[in-house]
Amino acid sequence: MTTAQRVRRAGVATAAALVIGGGGVAIGAAAADSSTPGTTAAAAATATPGPATSPGQAPASYAGVVRQVLPSVVLIRTQNGLGSGVVLDRSGNIVTNAHVAGDATSFQVQVAGDTAPRSARLVGSYPPDDLAVIRVGNPAGLQPATFGDSDTVQAGDVVLAIGNPLGLSGSVTQGIISATDRAVTEPSADGSPAATLPGAIQTSAPINPGNSGGALVTTSGQVVGIPTLAAGSPQGGGQAQGIGFAIPSNLARDIATQIIDTGHVTSSHRAALGAQVATVLGADGATGGVGVVAVTSGGGAERAGLRPGDVIKAVGGAPTPDATALTQALAAAEPGDQVSVTISRDGQDRDVQVTLGELPGS
Repeated sequence: MTTAQRVRRAGVATAAALVIGGGGVAIGAAAADSSTPGTTAAAAATATPGPATSPGQAPASYAGVVRQVLPSVVLIRTQNGLGSGVVLDRSGNIVTNAHVAGDATSFQVQVAGDTAPRSARLVGSYPPDDLAVIRVGNPAGLQPATFGDSDTVQAGDVVLAIGNPLGLSGSVTQGIISATDRAVTEPSADGSPAATLPGAIQTSAPINPGNSGGALVTTSGQVVGIPTLAAGSPQGGGQAQGIGFAIPSNLARDIATQIIDTGHVTSSHRAALGAQVATVLGADGATGGVGVVAVTSGGGAERAGLRPGDVIKAVGGAPTPDATALTQALAAAEPGDQVSVTISRDGQDRDVQVTLGELPGS
């Protein structure tokens, strides 16, 4: 797959039940003009930092932040495309997106300012959270990123997105945190299964293919997110400008640490119904709920009395017209939560209480 083809669409669940479909997996492209978010400036990484114009205003340049973070963001190439990654430690571990890694087991990694690529191998991947870890064989000189607490970011915070959109190494964009705690769903593509990402950070940083897996950083140079998705316009299928999403750094570090320590994810921290499901289509082709195909022995669904053939119409009062809506509803819950599930059985609706389990690890 080419860089231009590495574009994914995001379904967005918000309090207003907004659903946005569109394309993109990248956040990037050179930018530095702090007065106009998203303005391109090729010399961003080399410009001399300027002081704030007055107390409380944004600095005239973020070049110092870029110089600090850029050595920690790498370009990742596979046989099918390219993406970005963030250096975790001096052992050569790099966190990226599972959809960037795809089904590859070997990679070429390039550090900004270094023309010689380095070989890397897959350590592990966890598609449900769209995260993967690869390890460079020669970690000499790699600079680990400084990670911040993503739980502390809030709407209005200024952020920079650093990565390699369209293969343009070390590109930067500026934006703000538009919202936090979004549940977004990306579709399956090229062997990567669909993933619903809970607690995603929404940013206004411009989106370009090839920057997935890069770094969303604060103006103090702390990584608070891994850029992953862009929303798209429902009119014409093009990209919706200024709507991008990043995986929170706290989640990325937790999943990456599990992969590094054990080779797989041992605790997903995510709620699960304990059932295999599929979207039900009516005679007119419209979605009509989520059909239960099978229940997991001992799981929450089985304990609550759900059985194959039941159709799930709502969870916690939120309608579930299709499997994506169900996944988004579960993404907002925690393992052990008890939720009301509305099901249709034999033509009659009923509510059952289900105690949610945990989504299996890898």
